[in-house]
Amino acid sequence: MTPDPSEHSTGLRVDGPSLRELVAAVAFEANRTIGGGNVSIELLRRRFTSRGWMDATTHGLFIAVSRFTPGTVVLAYCVSLGFRYQGWPGALLALTLASVPGALIVFGLSVTFTQIEPYAIARALLAIGILVAGGLVVLSAWHLIRPYLHIGSRWRASVVVIITVALVVAGATPVRVLLAAALVSCLIPMRDEKP
Repeated sequence: MTPDPSEHSTGLRVDGPSLRELVAAVAFEANRTIGGGNVSIELLRRRFTSRGWMDATTHGLFIAVSRFTPGTVVLAYCVSLGFRYQGWPGALLALTLASVPGALIVFGLSVTFTQIEPYAIARALLAIGILVAGGLVVLSAWHLIRPYLHIGSRWRASVVVIITVALVVAGATPVRVLLAAALVSCLIPMRDEKP
């Protein structure tokens, strides 16, 4: 009896993409988003489930493995996809296609920045971009925190904000700022005051 090529050593039948389909899916879905791997993972999940190559249990397994392993989650997810459907060749190709294009883009942007950095206008635009990004982060944080700010806890939030700003101005690392803010927030007792 000859072994079925769609069976892994576990004996379970795995109907999935060909190597070409796997490469196309990973190359397209892992490289068309900006800002994080969770979106790429969701796009890969949608593509694979819509074609019947993956079910919710398999996706959950890939998520668990990718979050358990050190490193970037999306790369571990792509390696899991590649290995599940095409063994080591699939895993290596998926890893390469999920990481190299982004690395080349970062390289290109870095080279471009070093070329334009001496110009004052480039430095001014970069400073404006940093201020806008910082403002967006603060605005997002405010919208997340605002529902939890009751009249009785405004003084508490004010103390945390003042200490956080002081630490940032003093040059503390982000981890120290977050730890100090959490510690101060825990030490200040909550008071339930009625409006």
